[in-house]
Amino acid sequence: MRAAKQVIVMRKDLNMRRGKMIAQGAHASLKVLLDRQREATETSISIDLNPAMAAWLGGPFTKVCVYVRSEQELDDIYTRAGEAGLVRAMIVDSGRTEFGGVPTKTCCAIGPGWVEEVDAITGELPLL
Repeated sequence: MRAAKQVIVMRKDLNMRRGKMIAQGAHASLKVLLDRQREATETSISIDLNPAMAAWLGGPFTKVCVYVRSEQELDDIYTRAGEAGLVRAMIVDSGRTEFGGVPTKTCCAIGPGWVEEVDAITGELPLL
């Protein structure tokens, strides 16, 4: 069975508090799935999973956190992931608790996808 994973790419230049970083990463991880939901009701959702997403949810649920040093780097990784056909989600914080009220891109999730495909985009980024 092929291995799948998800990578959370965090902006280190923002100097977010640890709790803020964790919350933003959790938002990104979940947003990838919720972006694929179909016909949600008050009590249930249906999510259209691709094979890598299904393997990830049913397997070891691997997540890796890495960082970039600028919004431009974050945008570049996000664009490359899209061009490679990977599922992805960008998080733009509202700025209410940090960033002086300015909406700010904080992180993105790449995948879940097959390890080799995700690594082709994020493999060179340093671990957070």
